[in-house]
Amino acid sequence: MIKRIFLIALLIGTTFACKDDFTEQPAVGVLSEEATANETGVNLLLTGAYSALDGVRLNQLGNGFAISPDNWWCDAMSDDAHKGSTDGDQVELFQLETYDIQTSNPYILGKWMSLYAGVNRANAVISLVASIEEGDFSAQLAEARFLRGYFNFELQKMFGNPAYISEENYANVEFNQPNSGAIWSQVEADFQYAIDNLPTSQSEAGRPTSWAAKSFMGKTQLYQSNWGAALTLFQDVINNGPYSLNAEFVDNFNAAGENSPESIFAVQYAADGGQSLNGNQGGTLNFPGGGPINTCCGFYQPTQDLVNAFQTDGTGLPLLDTYNQTDVTNDQDVATDEPFTPHTGPLDPRLDYTVGRRGIDYNGFGIMPGQEWIRATDADISGPYLAAKNMYQADELDASQGTGAWGQQHSGLNYAIMRYADVLLMAAEAAVETGDLPTALTYINEVRNRAKNSSYVLNEAGDAPAANYQIEPYGAFANADEARKAVRFERRLELGMEGHRLFDLRRWGVTVDVLNTYVVNETRTISTLDSKVRDYQAFMDLFPIPVTAIDLSGNVLTQNPGY
Repeated sequence: MIKRIFLIALLIGTTFACKDDFTEQPAVGVLSEEATANETGVNLLLTGAYSALDGVRLNQLGNGFAISPDNWWCDAMSDDAHKGSTDGDQVELFQLETYDIQTSNPYILGKWMSLYAGVNRANAVISLVASIEEGDFSAQLAEARFLRGYFNFELQKMFGNPAYISEENYANVEFNQPNSGAIWSQVEADFQYAIDNLPTSQSEAGRPTSWAAKSFMGKTQLYQSNWGAALTLFQDVINNGPYSLNAEFVDNFNAAGENSPESIFAVQYAADGGQSLNGNQGGTLNFPGGGPINTCCGFYQPTQDLVNAFQTDGTGLPLLDTYNQTDVTNDQDVATDEPFTPHTGPLDPRLDYTVGRRGIDYNGFGIMPGQEWIRATDADISGPYLAAKNMYQADELDASQGTGAWGQQHSGLNYAIMRYADVLLMAAEAAVETGDLPTALTYINEVRNRAKNSSYVLNEAGDAPAANYQIEPYGAFANADEARKAVRFERRLELGMEGHRLFDLRRWGVTVDVLNTYVVNETRTISTLDSKVRDYQAFMDLFPIPVTAIDLSGNVLTQNPGY
């Protein structure tokens, strides 16, 4: 049984007792299987499975910052974000950003453990339902299988070669399973069950529908390059589902827009007033180091590379091939008390809802003053920008701001694991790969037109746009290569700083070229960057299997190649 501890331990903090042989009797304060074999018990266990989405109750499993579903620290391994703060703070994250990827890294271990906790909590529901002879638990079973599909999707996406833990493994306490290779078929089976058995709508926010399951099944097909199957699923969601783009781009990142028609599946955070146990604890570090409301801790800062990507060509289209030939003006070497003129060239208006930059209003808190709100110096891996999508809006502090025991931020803002703009762009990608360029153009332009017609960030006087915003839809694509480049670029502009970028680059097979080129270009802003960062290599497209898991499995688990 010692070999089983590494996964049995993941069940700590749930409301049920494990079938282990640590004891013949249920531990004090937990529920026996007999006590849960009813509707109340099933619903309690299902709530436990949902709680694994946000990691609020999983901090004892490892690095609490690693388990956030927004995958913010994965952005810090891409060209979208720096880890922020100083090099010596959270050294394990510094190692990930600089591609010194250790098999003992607690961020990777925390993600592994929290995802398996989610799998096992979903399995607990599935196993319990199978043991109950009376009653209809089809709704709970469908939700549990959707959740298991999601957790296993993330394991497959990140590790490539995870172990598969079924409800039979759970029921028989056989958690110690070898690597399974790809587990796409098991993920598909769960999402298909959810498609067939979930309702088309839910009265309670945060619960998946059959439309959400179709969206995730489409994403599962996309990751396997099954373009036709993916496009069919996405078009069913687009043409027949209940979703639409919010009129305002920023409403995807504020309290007013939570659970809007653009939200397909979102983690339901809550500020709760004062100290918040239901806030986003995984994002605790990712607020300005000081800033307008004296937050902490200066992590998760956008890159110059990402900011440059929002430049347009004067006709409102992106600089697909040349965006990094010039830098958007930044204040890296300009003290706060010195004059500074923000960039005057044409920019996509989504920039200033994604990034906080000097001279521009920051989420309604007033003009961002530059380095005064930045924790680190220019010698550290940081840069001159702030993340904006995860930060509160000034007029919603009462609804959105929660705190922890020492005053850290536990934001109540939901995180959309999937939103409708993502579906449109995945559908556009699938359309390109099936040769349907007009359809791809339509979907990309829906996203661009929403950005064009949204309200723009205003200047300090509030009577004009804060920058030279120019954005227009594409007219046509000359060929598949141009369309492919456009949809990939659009994903970055629309979804930047939302945890998708690293995994997009990986599945496109372009990480080695893109990330190594990025480091060279980014060194213009952070002069010491290239001396700190190792070359990104292809084997890094999968995270290592945590050495702790391998050791505790008695080497039943094996390591991914290259580590």
